[in-house]
Amino acid sequence: MSRRFLFVLGSARTQGNTEFLARAAAEQLPQGVEQEWIRLAGLPLPEAEDLRHDTDHVRPAPGTPAGTLLDATLAATDVVIASPLYWYSLSSLTKRYLDHWSGWLRIPEVGFKDTMAGRTLWGVTALADRDPSVADPLIGSLNNSAAYLKMRFGGVLLGNGSGPGDVRHDTEALARAKTFFAGETPTARFPGR
Repeated sequence: MSRRFLFVLGSARTQGNTEFLARAAAEQLPQGVEQEWIRLAGLPLPEAEDLRHDTDHVRPAPGTPAGTLLDATLAATDVVIASPLYWYSLSSLTKRYLDHWSGWLRIPEVGFKDTMAGRTLWGVTALADRDPSVADPLIGSLNNSAAYLKMRFGGVLLGNGSGPGDVRHDTEALARAKTFFAGETPTARFPGR
């Protein structure tokens, strides 16, 4: 299967620091690698419903926000979560998207867990703090989501920037962006396992 990247933009702001950093990394992908960019703020995704104990799980209709995201996610070999660090974790838009994964696991004809196994989850985030450890909850959420689905985890590209355009001055992050998608991606593991 040819590589196909899905970039899920989880910021409420367009063209923010996280998106800039994600696009800088995407520019380094080899020519011919397909890319799809979805801005969650422009897609009115409904709240995820907890249907774990129901039996009538239905695939979201094509063309609906949930159907569009499901189809794009299933078609991707690599899913890139580009979420700014909001209150030390993922943005609410991004969390809502990941909450839908739980429902998609229960749609028999989708085979979400089997389909996602072996694919790669990546993260990109901009944070206002100089201490990268403040992003640990965001990184943990993505790593553990990947581990649950037996996906590979490419890590999280961190950049520093709070005000508009600040990340453009983070030369270390921009240098890491040049090789971010080129590295080996191990199968994700839960901490301590």
